[in-house]
Amino acid sequence: MERDDAPRLGIDLGGTKTEIIALDAGGQTLLRRRVPSPRHNYTATLDTITRLIAWAEEQLGSQGSVGIGIPGAESQVDGRIKNANSTWLNGRPLRADLEARLERPIRLANDANCFALSEAVDGAGQGAGSVFGVILGTGVGGGIVIHGRLLTGANAIAGEWGHNPLPWPQDAERPGPECYCGQRGCIETWLSGPGMSADHARHTGEQLTARQIAQRARNGDPAARDTLTRHSERLARALAGVINLLDPEVIILGGGLSQMTHLYRETPRLWDRYIFSDRINTRLLPPRHGDSSGVRGAAWLWGGPPTP
Repeated sequence: MERDDAPRLGIDLGGTKTEIIALDAGGQTLLRRRVPSPRHNYTATLDTITRLIAWAEEQLGSQGSVGIGIPGAESQVDGRIKNANSTWLNGRPLRADLEARLERPIRLANDANCFALSEAVDGAGQGAGSVFGVILGTGVGGGIVIHGRLLTGANAIAGEWGHNPLPWPQDAERPGPECYCGQRGCIETWLSGPGMSADHARHTGEQLTARQIAQRARNGDPAARDTLTRHSERLARALAGVINLLDPEVIILGGGLSQMTHLYRETPRLWDRYIFSDRINTRLLPPRHGDSSGVRGAAWLWGGPPTP
């Protein structure tokens, strides 16, 4: 991994915003900027990324390495993007197109992988031998870091727990909501922000966002509290499956729903019954870098700070 003094530029290509950060070799933020993401326009997406990099390097007065976190993965067959919920990226040679524009190599990774890498390198999971980073937001994703190294997998889908079925489903949960991936009952359809909203609507007939449901629950609304209880219990089942398979030292929650503090209290209390062990040492933690973790992890694709 490179340890030079060149700034590490990270890009977080989201569905609604695109963010750039520049870190020095020690992890200090040199600059940061967010702009709206073009939607359903691949060429405009390329333009946005190249403009942000040009702006950053003009501000810094030097060229940096470029890492980009994307809401999908690169095909191991032809390098084109697959599995992106920003569907206008699918089937496109994003890395090749950007390398041609920038005239240098870049590194791409799934945005959940970038989140996990950031939190493992210098975040809440720093020092842990194994970290599972979770995204609970518009979608549900995950990333795996072992001894500071990102695990991509043979098919570039390591950590994609959101597109597995919800474990130990109850009768009322079968066959489950339809998922954009073509399956039914995926973890994402239950645990994402839209999944929580849909669950609340099925039980109450009321259309609320996850944020509104959480606020109603804090104000004592029993229906909203019931929605959060169902969500916590499903999260416990889903993460128990991860622990039974990977047995990570640390699980770190990211995405908008990671700000719901009850999850860190309720989920470990509930997952015990599903984990195949007499003692559970896995820690469930909030992110140290908050919504900056994804973009920081993209920058660290070219190497993290020196080990103290």
